[in-house]
This record gives sequence, structure tokens and C-alpha cells, in this order.
Amino acid sequence: MTIFFDNKVRFLVIDDSDIIRNVIKNFLKEYNIEVIMSSDGLEGIQKAIEYKPKLIFLDIMMPNLDGLRMLKVIKILDDLKNIPVIVISGHTDKKNVIEAVESGAVKVISKPLTKAILIKSIKEALGDNFFSELGNQKLLSNEEKKEIKETIKKLFISNLPSKIEAIKDALVGEKRELLKTIIHELKGSSGTVGFRNLSRICTEIEGKISDNNNDWQTIENSIENLFSEIEVLEILNSK
Repeated sequence: MTIFFDNKVRFLVIDDSDIIRNVIKNFLKEYNIEVIMSSDGLEGIQKAIEYKPKLIFLDIMMPNLDGLRMLKVIKILDDLKNIPVIVISGHTDKKNVIEAVESGAVKVISKPLTKAILIKSIKEALGDNFFSELGNQKLLSNEEKKEIKETIKKLFISNLPSKIEAIKDALVGEKRELLKTIIHELKGSSGTVGFRNLSRICTEIEGKISDNNNDWQTIENSIENLFSEIEVLEILNSK
């Protein structure tokens, strides 16, 4: 394993959603920051040790090692314990926020993400002068910003068929927790790229899945509404 000791500023983004990872990377594209990405907690620990990032963005719900457990591991490792960690969550209720802060997070931010929220949280973690001290900023033109936005939306749309298949598989097996995880990720990523209605539908479905009083048919009916909304998005964005 190569350990990086150069002066380059690196952030590590650990999230199982490739949309969220790429959104953060593109938000920070105009600054001289290298964004390292990881899709699960175990790999994230390895990359944190390898790259020694200046800041870590960490999702709560992930495969293999969830965010809160990973955060606790980071804070007992001498090489990593002083790296600020910003937790990203679709569930920023009081319990989750308290648990994340108690586990060592400097900040908890909610999905959907915006650049304003991201920049504000970085300044709170690293200081108000962080961006001005970076220097060598590459200011993006409006055309470049528009191109980045469209690229992220296309990436999101291209991933929808695989999400639909995963949802169908979870429905067939009546796998409530798996379905909840898929819908949760879809909720966060759709809201972040600007598909607010899809995110709202996912929020409603997530609530129904969490309520054990709802039978499986009720959940399946809600999923049909979700599929209809996805079909509309695919048609609109294919033009």
C-alpha cells in the first residue's frame, strides 16, 4: 500500500451512492482538492490510511461497515483520529445527530446536498479561511457548471434500470430491510440531482416500509407509483 505524504489537499468521500460521490467531487472541482471516493466502510478505512485525507465525508447507511461503526473505528486509530469527519445522512433526526456527534463527527448534514451546504460544512470543519488559503482556484464558467450538472443527471438516469431491478428483487423476496436501504439511497441521490418529486415519493415509501403495521401489498402499491415517476423521468430526459 502506498502512503501519501505530499502536500496535496485530499478529501475522502465514503458513500455507497455513486451519484452522491460524484456530486461532491464535482461540487469541489473548481478548487485544488483531490477527491478520493469509496463505496463502503471497510474500503473507506483502507483509503483513509493510504491517503491521509484532510477531511472525510461519511454516509451513515452503507454495506459491510455502516457509517457510525466506521466513525468509531476512525476515532481509535492514531493515524486517523484527528481527521475531521462530516457525516451525511438522509435521517438527521435528533437520535442520529447525537449518536454521530458522540461518535466523533464534527458536523452532520442531510441529503439532498447542495453546494452551499457543502461549502458551509467544510468551513465549519476546517476553518473559515480554508478556501482562501488554498489558492490556485479554477473558476468554472457557467457553461462548465451546466455541463457538470447535466452529466450528473445523465449518470443518475442511467443507473435507474439497475435500481428498478434491485427493488423488484427485494419485493419478490419481501426483503423489507434491503428494500428500505435501496429506497433510502434513491431518496438521497434523486434529491441531490434535483429530482425533488422522486425524492418525496421515496420518503413516503421509506416511511411505509419502516411502519411494520403496513402490509406488503401497501408497500407494493407505493412502489408502483415510484416506477411510474421513474418512467416519466426517463422519457423526459431521453429527449
